[in-house]
Amino acid sequence: MKTALVFGGTRFFGVNLVQELLNKGVKVTVATRQNSEVPFENRVETLKVDRFDLDSVKEAVSGRNWDVVFDQICFNARDARIAIQALTDKIHTYIFTSTMSVYHYAENVVEADFDPYSYPISDTPPDKVTYQEGKRQAEAVFFQEADFPVIAVRIPIVLGEHDYTERLLLHINRTKEGSMIGFPNLQAKMGFIHQKEAGNFLVWVSEQNFNGPINACANEEISMAELMILIEGEVGKKAILPSTFDSTEHSPYGIENNWNMSNAKASELGFRFSNLSDWLPSLIKHLAN
Repeated sequence: MKTALVFGGTRFFGVNLVQELLNKGVKVTVATRQNSEVPFENRVETLKVDRFDLDSVKEAVSGRNWDVVFDQICFNARDARIAIQALTDKIHTYIFTSTMSVYHYAENVVEADFDPYSYPISDTPPDKVTYQEGKRQAEAVFFQEADFPVIAVRIPIVLGEHDYTERLLLHINRTKEGSMIGFPNLQAKMGFIHQKEAGNFLVWVSEQNFNGPINACANEEISMAELMILIEGEVGKKAILPSTFDSTEHSPYGIENNWNMSNAKASELGFRFSNLSDWLPSLIKHLAN
């Protein structure tokens, strides 16, 4: 890979993705509306584009070619079709950042637990489908309609120092403030991935002889009770974890059953994932301070 186009490379693990490409000497083009700063000085080319408008994407990529496209901001069938219509014959491989949400709540799910090659493509307008269904539809469109090779990287919730969602920070702050945090099941376990590992994996998988869906997550899972114990230990206060609570007190990690993925396929291909326990405590410490 000598050239790459990145949709969604200006914040969170998109920044880690672009940095890893630059580390490997790849010529990077970052597609952006240019409403936010591109944090790479003069090391990347920028392309002004509205990712969600077909004419805008077609005009921006006219006369251009890239080895690999990384798409962090494709959320539904319409977005996928924009990419297919605008980029066919202009790229070699398409890397779509998908999600663990394509799976039903289950433990140790594997890629075959959701089959985008046979999943029915719906005519429902994108604004009428859930995030989960939108990502399923996007995968189905890519794998059933695209003429170029596609890799769908299914990731869990991403944690990191620059997480703009601030979901982990919310738990820390509520514990500090003595505010309630509601969990339907404190024993439910969830898997995560660090933002740097997510960015590195996206680049790594683009270099493998692989097409199709693939899971990427840190080794190990953690129960919500264990997560709150880590936070309590760092903050020095007991969290208020009520058995009943209203929607405003509900944890964004509040799942009813175990929900995590197997990363066996990627591991067999040669990627070495981190252990969640090796970095989560230090991340909590960083956010708490």
